[in-house]
Order: sequence, then structure tokens, then C-alpha cells
Amino acid sequence: MTGIGLKRLFSAAIIACGLTSGGLALAQQAQTPPRAQPQAQAPAAPQAPAPQQSAPPPAAASDAPAANVSAETKAARAKLDGFKADLDQKELALQGRVLSDAELQNLRQQIEPIISDIRTVIDEQAPRLEASRQRLSQLGPKPANGQPEESADVAKDRADREAAVAELDETQRLGRALLVQAEQLSAQIGDLRRAGFARALFEQSDGLLSPNLWMNVIQAIPRELKAQRIVLSDALDQLRRNATLGVLFFLGLAIGAAVALYIGRRSIAPRLVRRDPAVTDPPRRSRLMAAVGVLVLGAGPAIAGSWIVWVAFDSADVVPPRLEQVVRSLLGGLAFIAFVRALIDAILAPDHPSWRLIPIRDASAARIMRFSVTLATVMVVGKVIEAFNKAIAAALPITVITRAVFALAVALLFAELLRRFATRESQDEACLGPYVPQEVDIGGPVRSLGWFVVTLVLGSVLGGYTALASFVVEQAVSISTIIAMLILGIALADEFIGGSLRGQSRLATTLQANTGIRRRSLEQIGVLASGIARLALIVIAILLVLLPWGIESTDVMSSLRALFFGFSVGDVTISLSSILIAALLFAAGFTITRIIQRWLDNTFLPATDLDAGLRNSIRTAAGYVGVITAGVVAFTYLGLSLERLTIVAGALSVGIGFGLQSIVNNFISGLILLWERPIRVGDLVVVGDGEGYVRRINVRSTEIQTFDRSTLIVPNSNLISGVVRNRVRNDRVGRVLVSVPVPRATDPDLMADIMRRAALAHREVMSEPNPRVLFKKVTENTIDFDLVCFVDDIDAAARVSSDIYFDIFRGLRKAGIGVPTPSTPEPEEAEEAKADESKKTGDEDETLTLLKDKSRA
Repeated sequence: MTGIGLKRLFSAAIIACGLTSGGLALAQQAQTPPRAQPQAQAPAAPQAPAPQQSAPPPAAASDAPAANVSAETKAARAKLDGFKADLDQKELALQGRVLSDAELQNLRQQIEPIISDIRTVIDEQAPRLEASRQRLSQLGPKPANGQPEESADVAKDRADREAAVAELDETQRLGRALLVQAEQLSAQIGDLRRAGFARALFEQSDGLLSPNLWMNVIQAIPRELKAQRIVLSDALDQLRRNATLGVLFFLGLAIGAAVALYIGRRSIAPRLVRRDPAVTDPPRRSRLMAAVGVLVLGAGPAIAGSWIVWVAFDSADVVPPRLEQVVRSLLGGLAFIAFVRALIDAILAPDHPSWRLIPIRDASAARIMRFSVTLATVMVVGKVIEAFNKAIAAALPITVITRAVFALAVALLFAELLRRFATRESQDEACLGPYVPQEVDIGGPVRSLGWFVVTLVLGSVLGGYTALASFVVEQAVSISTIIAMLILGIALADEFIGGSLRGQSRLATTLQANTGIRRRSLEQIGVLASGIARLALIVIAILLVLLPWGIESTDVMSSLRALFFGFSVGDVTISLSSILIAALLFAAGFTITRIIQRWLDNTFLPATDLDAGLRNSIRTAAGYVGVITAGVVAFTYLGLSLERLTIVAGALSVGIGFGLQSIVNNFISGLILLWERPIRVGDLVVVGDGEGYVRRINVRSTEIQTFDRSTLIVPNSNLISGVVRNRVRNDRVGRVLVSVPVPRATDPDLMADIMRRAALAHREVMSEPNPRVLFKKVTENTIDFDLVCFVDDIDAAARVSSDIYFDIFRGLRKAGIGVPTPSTPEPEEAEEAKADESKKTGDEDETLTLLKDKSRA
């Protein structure tokens, strides 16, 4: 994203920063009439009843474990009975009168621990039920009709174990049924809360321009003034009763400390966090550290001051209970204004352009700061007035018009800010001359969304949907604040998590020195860790955004818990936790297998006299055994027995058919190669047109390195079913074949002697079997000889062949073979002599050319 796109996004995102959230409270108050009678709280969950005694005890088992299982089952059954009574009572409460949102939330908070306890009981009883079934299976099936009856002891033992299995199974089924009932109640409460929220949010009243609304307000003013005098009189009476000299001194001390913190925070941050204007391009980490310091030191003292004053007033008890919400709103609003100012200063740094986290103009940064603080102040004033209206039980028209006016004021401020930015950008484009298309950014869509929000708020206020207008304003403000915090959090995560493991940082160097991890691996770990941190921050931001919409963290946690600990799809239970643990077990087994293979390669096998091929077979076989063992352990933990795996494998073989035939064929061929060892690692083989050394025998294919340093990948099935020439199958003795053509006039015995002496003179040629010279053939111009000899190692065959060719060439030169003899022919025979001389020269040149070609080969 370009700098202009980032600027526009951030400008539109934090335009209304500093305003408090609370649209849900508006919806709740609009739903409840001001003179409604107070509703009773939801019934509390009763204590779990004592274990029922009506059920007859099971028959005494023949061994102690059966009795213990029965006692533990009784205790679990008693817990489940108590949970059932509690859930039935809560279900009746939901079916009775209409509960408020607070009561519904209280009921849900009571159900969540019950769900957790029921899951615990089910998890505790599951292994006991499985153990009881295994003990019962050891007795075998009951004798059928016509078979000898079993003894009395065996029959009694069978009856006891069947009773224990039945009791445990009944407890498990009861627990699962209660778990479903509790989850359904929790979901029903969530649906009721969301339905009530939507009903209150879209409830219509008189619009702001409605004369009926203003007439109702005018009629309610005398009564509201009387209520205000009564509330203020009660507040003064309570202040006179409780305001002793010590209390006043304590309150004055708290207020003085809060004022000192509020005033001192503006001078504390610049002294502790130095953002030097002389530094034109500070490092990103320094800018982030300065931003965090400005945010903490700018907002922390204000929050602490508000908390100190609230604790002092609450402890002194000088404020009536109905005015406590007013004081809380005022103190919280002051802290929030300070937080907004500190957040904007931390990210945009209006007075320190070089320390900004987002590139933006100075005028834009200052404008965003002013508008954000103004919006925060307007929202705080509105919240305080709303709290005061609630304290005096103001009439509904008063509440409606108060919220409508403040929602309208915030929307107009928001519109003015959008207009200022649009005007500024149009002026910039006019100064640049002809219009030039810019890169696509999200600043335009965000501004369009901002105008849509303004239009929606204005339309809702004028149309009588005051709750919706107030909710939209508060959501716009809260989402802007969350986006600003998300930007800062992502920047911190990328720099201090990913950046700390990148390059030559101190942490990366320390980890590399102490753990031996490569620098590239550290960078990959840093990227992965920063990605996980980003994902976590985005999920938290989404939860905060969805919270006022009735989607709580409880709903999300329930879904995540179901995903992690298991959910059923038909008869199959899928558990993310089991899958993760099984994957960790397989990874641990795979790692141990690799460690064992490395130990075999580097320590054990080099100390033996085994050849390289057998060492590779042992290493590969150990890898197969380890991987298969790790896979069996992982599948067993998932609950997939060997019988189920066989069924699944059979189904896959039928369903896939010939799709896996080639893969299975190559795998089996690889096992045959490792066991039969027709070719081994290090063997010199010829496969088709390729020749080279076997470097590795894998599961599916074999790697052969040719003489031009390329790698030939051959499927294992080709090596088993095809024709392969292994030059070193039994030993590494290699044959050297040297072919030499000479002119027909050459003495064959002399030529054979030269070739034989060249072979015997080489120190690497074996004396047994002796080198042999073969008279191969006679052509029109040449006679061809082959020298056959052997060397101890076939790897030296090419070099020995070259050396022998050089020696033979020298012997031919020394013997004068191929060199023409000068003569003076008669004139009549000049042409014939010339022709013979040319023919001899051609033969000599051909011989030399053939020798050179052989030497090069």
C-alpha cells in the first residue's frame, strides 16, 4: 500500500477516535419504559441435591475394582441429577416472563460452568466404561441353548460386570443428554439477547423534527426540574452527613493527586520519551518505542487519576447511589479523552513529523487531533447527560431528544472532517495540473463509507430511529479506535517479533549461537510468529467489534471449544486437539527416526566392515520402521485401530483403483531393491541410454548420478522389471578394452608386442588374468587389434585406457609404423607412386586420428 493510501485509511479510521462505545445500552434503555416496575432477578441455580437413595445398590462384585467403579458412578450420577434440576429450573425461567438483557446474561454465566462440569463428568466416566466393557469381553459370549452352562461363579461375575457396564453406560447417556440440554439453553439465551437487541435497536419513536416530540419535552420539563431538585437535595444531604473533616481532606488529597497527574502527564511524556526533531529519519523500532511510551505516559496518569478519585468518592460514600453512574461516566470520559489524545499523538505525532508511524501531512495530523478530541468531548458530555437522565428517571422524550441531539452533533462533526479532507485533496490535485490516474488505494472507499454513516445517522435521527442513530455513531467511533490500536499492535508485532529474528539482531545472533539454528530458519520462524501475532490481534479486534452486536466471546469460545475438543458429524467425532496431539506424536517419532538414522550414518555403520550399499539398506529400513511405528502410534491415539485402517485401506483401494497402482508398485520395488540388493548405493549401472553411479534409493525412485554430473531419476519398478547392467555387482574389477587400427602393411606380431608391453608397463593393470591382444579384423586399408586387460577398480578403467593409448602411440612412433619411406619412381610410374604415397599418408593420418579419438574417449 502506498503512503497516500495509508494516510487516507488512517485519516478516515481515526476521525472520530476518543468516543466511547455503548450503543447496546441505548438500545436497552429505549426498550425499557422509564416508569416500568423493577423486575425480579433471575432465579439462582439451586445447589446440587444429595445423591438419591431410591436406586437399589448394584450387586456386590467379586473384586474390589468393581465396587469402586460403582461408588464413583453413584457420585457422578448424583452430580448429574443436580445439574438436571438446575437446568430444568433455568428452562422454566426462560419460558416464563420476559427477562431483561442483564438477567439473560446472568443466566448464561450460570450455565457455562455447568457445561464445563458436565463435560468433566463425561470425560471421567468414558475410560471407566471402556475398561468395564473390556473386562466383560474377557468372559466371552453367554452359552447358547444346547451348550453346557457356565459355573455359578462365572455367571455371578458376568452379572456383576454387566450391571457395572449398564450403570456406566446409563450415566454416560444421561451426561450427554444434559450436555445437549445445557448447550441448547445457552444458544437459546443468545438468540433471545440478539432478538431483544434488534427489536430495541429498530424501535421507532418521534423524529427530531416532530412537533409531537417537542411538545412532550416541553410538558415534561417541569416534572424533570422537580426531579432534579430532589436528586440534588438528596446529594447535598448525604454530603453533609458524611463529609467530615477527615473525609474532605481525603477527597481533596485524591482530587489533588488526580489533577497533578492530569496536568503532569503533558510534561512527563516529553521528558521520559525523547523524540528529537533533529533526527530526520529515526529507525522504525525507535519510532515504535517512542509511540508506546507516549501512549502509556499520556493515558496512564489520566486513567490512574480517574481511578483514584472514584475510589475516594466510593469509599467516602458522599455520592448517592443514583448519582454514582454520573460520577463514573464523568471520570471515565475524562480518562478516555486523554487516551484519545495520547493515541493520536503516538501514531501521528503532530509536533514531530519525522517520528510518525504513518506518512501524513502536518496539517492533516493537526486536523485529525483537533477533531478527535472534539468528538471525544462531545461524546463524553452526551454520556454524562444520559447518565444524569437515568439517575433522575427522566421521561422518554427527554432521553430521546438528548441522544438525538448528541448523535446529530457527532454526525455533523464527522461530516465536516470528511469535507475538509475532500476539499484539501481537490486543491492538491488542482495544483498538480492535469489529472493523472493514481494507484488504487482504500482512502476513497473509506470516505464513501464515512459519508454513508453520516447519511444513515442523519436519516435515523430525522426518521425517529434514535437508538439506531446513537448505536451507529458509537460503533463508528469504537471501530475507528480499534483500527488505530490494531495498526499500532500489528506494527509492534512485526518489528519486535519478526524483526528481532531477522538480520544481525542480538536475539537472532544469540539464538543462532546457542541453538545452532540457521539464520534462514530463524527468519522463517520470525515470519511465522509475527503472522500468528497478527492473526491473534485481528481476531481480538473482530471480537471487540462484534461485542455490541450480541456476539460475545462466550459464543466464539464455545465454538472454538467444540472445534478443539471434538464435535460429531454423524457417527464420526472430529477433535482438533486429538489431531494436533497425534501430529505431535508423529512428528516426535519422525524426529527420533531421523536422529537414529543420523547416528547409524555417522557413528555406528562407519565402524563396521559393511559396504556402502548394505549401509544404505540398513539406514533406509530403519527409517521405514520408525515412520511406520510413528504412524501407527498417531492413528492409535486418534482411535483408529488396525482393523479400521484395514477397512479404510480396502475402501481406498477399491475407490481409487489403478490410481495408486504405480505408486504402490514403485514402493514395493524399492523394498525389493533394499532387501534383494541387485543394485546398491555406489554401484555403476547402465539403465537404457543412461550410465552412472547409484547415489540414493528412495521410496518411489532411485537417483543415479551420470558422468556429466546430472541426476537420473529412475522409478524403482523399472529397475526391477527392466534390464539393468550392473558393472560392479559381484566385485569392482573392471575390463579395459583398447582398439587400435593400423595400416595393412604393419607387422601383426610387432603390433601385438607393442600393445602387450604398453599394458604390462602400467602399474594398475592386473597381471592375472594376463593382458591379451586380439587380432580383430582386416579391412581394405587397415588391420584392427583389441587389447583386453583388467583393473582392480572399475573407476580407474577410463584413466588406464587413456594411459595405454598414449603408450601405444609412442611405441608406434618409435617403431616407425605409419611413417612413409621416400623413393624415386620412374616417370611412367610417377602417377602410381604418387597415388600409393597419398594412400599411405592417408592411412597414417587415419591411424593417428583414430588413436587421438580413442585417447580423448
